[in-house]
Amino acid sequence: MAAAPARRRGAHVEYVARRPALAHWVLLVAVLSALLLALGLQTLSSGVGGAGTAEPRERVAVAAPTGGPVLVQDGGRLVGVPMQDRTVALTFDDGPDARWTPQVLEVLAREDVPATFFVVGARAVEDPALVREVLADGHEVGEHTWSHADLSAVPAWRRNLELSLGQLGLAGSAGLSTSLLRPPYSSSPGTLDAAELAAATSATDAGYLVVLADRDTKDWSSPGVEQIVANGGPTGTEGHIVLLHDGGGDRSETIAALPALIESYRAAGYRFTTVSEGIGLTGGASRPAEAVPAFQGQVLGFAVRASSWLVTAVSWAVLGFGLLSLLRTVLVVALAPHHVRVSARRVSGEPWLPPVSVLVPAYNEAVGIERAVRSLVASDYPDLEVVVIDDGSTDGTADVVERLGLPGVRLVRQANGGKAAALRTGTRAASHDVLVMLDGDTVFEPDTIRMLVQPLRDPGVGAVSGNTKVGNRRGLLGRWQHLEYVSGFNLDRRLQDLWGCITTVPGAAGAFRRQAVEAAGGLSSETLAEDTDITMGVLRAGYRVVHEERARAWTEAPSSVNDLWRQRYRWSYGTMQCLWKHRHAVLDRGGSGRRLGLIGIPYMLLFQVLLPLLAPAIDLFALYGLFTGNAQSVLTIWLAFAVLQTAVTAYALHLDGESLRPLWSLPLQQVFYRQLIYLVVIQSIASAVAGARLPWHKLHRSGDVVVPA
Repeated sequence: MAAAPARRRGAHVEYVARRPALAHWVLLVAVLSALLLALGLQTLSSGVGGAGTAEPRERVAVAAPTGGPVLVQDGGRLVGVPMQDRTVALTFDDGPDARWTPQVLEVLAREDVPATFFVVGARAVEDPALVREVLADGHEVGEHTWSHADLSAVPAWRRNLELSLGQLGLAGSAGLSTSLLRPPYSSSPGTLDAAELAAATSATDAGYLVVLADRDTKDWSSPGVEQIVANGGPTGTEGHIVLLHDGGGDRSETIAALPALIESYRAAGYRFTTVSEGIGLTGGASRPAEAVPAFQGQVLGFAVRASSWLVTAVSWAVLGFGLLSLLRTVLVVALAPHHVRVSARRVSGEPWLPPVSVLVPAYNEAVGIERAVRSLVASDYPDLEVVVIDDGSTDGTADVVERLGLPGVRLVRQANGGKAAALRTGTRAASHDVLVMLDGDTVFEPDTIRMLVQPLRDPGVGAVSGNTKVGNRRGLLGRWQHLEYVSGFNLDRRLQDLWGCITTVPGAAGAFRRQAVEAAGGLSSETLAEDTDITMGVLRAGYRVVHEERARAWTEAPSSVNDLWRQRYRWSYGTMQCLWKHRHAVLDRGGSGRRLGLIGIPYMLLFQVLLPLLAPAIDLFALYGLFTGNAQSVLTIWLAFAVLQTAVTAYALHLDGESLRPLWSLPLQQVFYRQLIYLVVIQSIASAVAGARLPWHKLHRSGDVVVPA
């Protein structure tokens, strides 16, 4: 291993309290609200159905209006208006369609035939140029609702919304309003049932002319070109409205049948016209849209396009992170057995027992410091000194240590300067070159130190991560953290060990070579995650960092939500400080520093920063799907994820020799704990972006760590 130049020790930074800003929570709510609106708009827009028949339902027969295929209000009752004799209006539903509508227009232009196009509003705002092309070719445009909804099967509010948005779609895309409406899934007046007639009556009450048809080609069912011509051809001398489609599916048969259909009407002496002209509507059925509706329609069009982009982008991000998470899961499980073998080789042979200095930084740890120190003195390690650094405690921590009077234990007092400052003091006071560091609330097993230092026999190893266990796991919050430590932190470190880029030697259990610490610039107060900072520094100094799962340390995890929030807030904030501080690791020349830059930092950025940022959107997508008709799909995905996570956690517990009993709490963890953690990350990211300085939050200690016999 090439010697690395010593890095300059960072200056101590004082972290002062600042009232947290609420702007990021407002921003989060605003972003999620915008995403929810985008989902709703996309659901309403992308739910455009194809042509054909509506969902089957019980049909109630009713006397249909007679007289003609165009329904209007006359003296409070619904009547039908016929087309003029020997006139025919070709009508096309479900467009505009970028593939089929231009082909229809080409045939109509070649045959010099006008037509009426009933456009779907959602499709109009997606392709406004095509709607304008239809009008420029001299054709007429009518409304076909916003999303091709069955007006007879939706509640009144949805019916009104469909019609209003459909009008705005036309106003925004073509600058017009129309009184022509063709209800989706309709055909001729004689086929109407009671619900359809009621919907048609409601539309005419709103001022619409409801345009049905008396010649239905049924081209939506692809019956063949000859059948389309036969279904839609002329009968007698009465005027006709012919129902065709230029969207909603494969319209190749319609395109092929159209010339023959036109020829059949010409041969019968019919004149081609639009619907409004055919019923004698003076001035037509369309008017220029007023300024306000036109502007609203343009805004609606922009909103639809923006929501489509947003939902698509988030969907791809969710899919991408889902695949990455799945790959990560496969890797940690598949490679864990290999790590077991690699780790076993590191500690095989005669024990390596150099003299060790144990550093215990303590600030207000009176509750648990005695147990921590006694566990060290009870160690089976033969050559050991314990240095307790009291960092200006106000609860008598130093007095507790002093009264113990235990052999091999030294007490160093200093003014409060933070954990990193205490560890710097301890490093200077330490007598030996192998340094073991642990928190004042942590209890070691008798063989922990011996197992922890074994990998350091390799001169290329600069630091060793121990296996931190939650010692107060009786409550639900403790169980969740226990599972997280076992299946998240420790299982992750096994994978990172094999990749040569462990990014954090936990403060609760770590061993360092003094030379590696000095080469890394020493313990720095530049970040709130001094353990991650020094680990990255050791890697960049050219040393390897490994994980030893047999070196177990029992720590007290936060026992309240408030304390958990504070701890993870500091961890997350400190992690982002470390990512920024060591961002140039990718430029390091080979070795561990290069792996840190190419693998370790991207891994942290993806799974500790970006994934929590995306998590609220994932939950929003799931909740939205749960309450909008996709409950089965959402529950299936959630169940599959839960089964996979349970299997992985069970495997991690097995590797650590832990009981499987806490697994029952895992599904509950996904309902509350996961959301809490990603909200903490969001809070810390906002603080980091805003440049806020955080205080060192001291957690409440209960001293209820239990070490299994």
